[in-house]
Amino acid sequence: MGGTSSTAHETARPAATDRRGAVVAALMLSMALAALDATIVSTAVPQIVGDLGGFSVFSWLFSGYLLAVTVTLPVYGKLSDTFGRKPVLIAGSVIFLVGSLLCALAWNMGALIAFRIVQGLGGGALQGTVQTLAADLYPLKERPRIQSKLSTVWALSAVAGPGLGGVLAAYADWRWIFLVNLPIGAVALWLIVRHLHEPERETATHARVDWAGALAVFACGGVLLTALVQGGVAWPWLSAPSLALFGAGLVLVAVVVLVERRAAEPIIPGWVWRRRTIAAVNLALGALGLLMVAPTVFLPTYAQSVLGLAPVAAGFVLSVWTLSWPVSAALSQHVYRRIGFRNTAMLGIGAASLTLFAFPFLPYPGQAWQPTLLMLLLGAALGLFQLPLIVGVQSTVGWAERGTTTASVLFCRQTGQTVGAAVFGAVANGVLAARLGGAGDLDSVTRALDSGSAPEATRRAIADAVHAVYLGAAGAAALAFLVLLFLAPRKFPVLKD
Repeated sequence: MGGTSSTAHETARPAATDRRGAVVAALMLSMALAALDATIVSTAVPQIVGDLGGFSVFSWLFSGYLLAVTVTLPVYGKLSDTFGRKPVLIAGSVIFLVGSLLCALAWNMGALIAFRIVQGLGGGALQGTVQTLAADLYPLKERPRIQSKLSTVWALSAVAGPGLGGVLAAYADWRWIFLVNLPIGAVALWLIVRHLHEPERETATHARVDWAGALAVFACGGVLLTALVQGGVAWPWLSAPSLALFGAGLVLVAVVVLVERRAAEPIIPGWVWRRRTIAAVNLALGALGLLMVAPTVFLPTYAQSVLGLAPVAAGFVLSVWTLSWPVSAALSQHVYRRIGFRNTAMLGIGAASLTLFAFPFLPYPGQAWQPTLLMLLLGAALGLFQLPLIVGVQSTVGWAERGTTTASVLFCRQTGQTVGAAVFGAVANGVLAARLGGAGDLDSVTRALDSGSAPEATRRAIADAVHAVYLGAAGAAALAFLVLLFLAPRKFPVLKD
């Protein structure tokens, strides 16, 4: 009898392992789709504009998608805690695939932008729920392995996106950028439906959804992020549209606070900011989003304009951090098991601050290996910083709060990137204006360099502008260090698995 029971137990274990492996494969495919679609359109813009027109508004192909992803993260996080991860991930996948199909069928730029926003509405579910499920599937000891896999997929997909988009646009048709999502997404969806089985929970039967709060959060986030994304680009910062958007955003912040205080099950519950650990991680990863803008947005321009590299070589300078980041993240568990989550993250962000601060001291014009080495070091430092914080904060909450907690962390990181793009864009343009006597911004100057008509003084001005951005990024890293030092508890209150 005992032998039969043992045999049954042993034969059941591989099946469960296989099922978990299939779910992990689906999560990695879903993460790849969400990361690819944030960047894949960039190199296909000339073909899209040539076919559909609308050059003056094409930037919304990126902004619309990222805004939709960002503002829906808190909503999907709360829904996944209420109804479970599986229905939210399935619904998000379906919305994302429908949006992809509609993008491929778009007849003008307005339609394509609208359908990109639909894609983003699904992308928010993919991004947040995938990270939450990774914590659900694995106990604390095994969690770094799956998180490092997801980090690798995210980094490689984000870097490969522009190249893949350019290849599809050049050798097939730009519509394949969106059509290629359908088979990949369908496989991921099938694996989730077939292999992900969540235990039934009583909370789902008496669920009360704060739809008023969801709408208020969506409206508030959309207005404020639009103001940040378009300010200084579509209109001056102190113009009427900019001031109106920021004013409306502040009013909506007050509305969100009032609605969420009265809600029985708020989308953004107050405990997210009352608990020291979660609040500290949110602020620290918001600073991470801020500092990541320096390399991802400005380093390719620096590599091409100052170092004189071709676009492919400039892309390689940036992409090397995708080699060191996942390796460092995977090894971080050996560090935080000895010195704790907070101290490991402080070690990582301290090293990142020094690496970013070193960038402005590179010689002019310098050699390509110098920023490449710094990017390799920066990836290693940030892997040691981000993953311990995500694993640590997810381990301080139970299942019913994990979706909301994870979404709040990702929301802050995404918001940090949006703020960073606006702030550092203004910094770079301000330095250029000072160096060149008030003539031009970074985009117009780099286009002049591409045409071969800009003098050496312009290259030096671009170098100074990017150096200023890196100093700002170093300051953001130092701010994250201070947040962890003074706000985060020395030892995270980890719950038993």
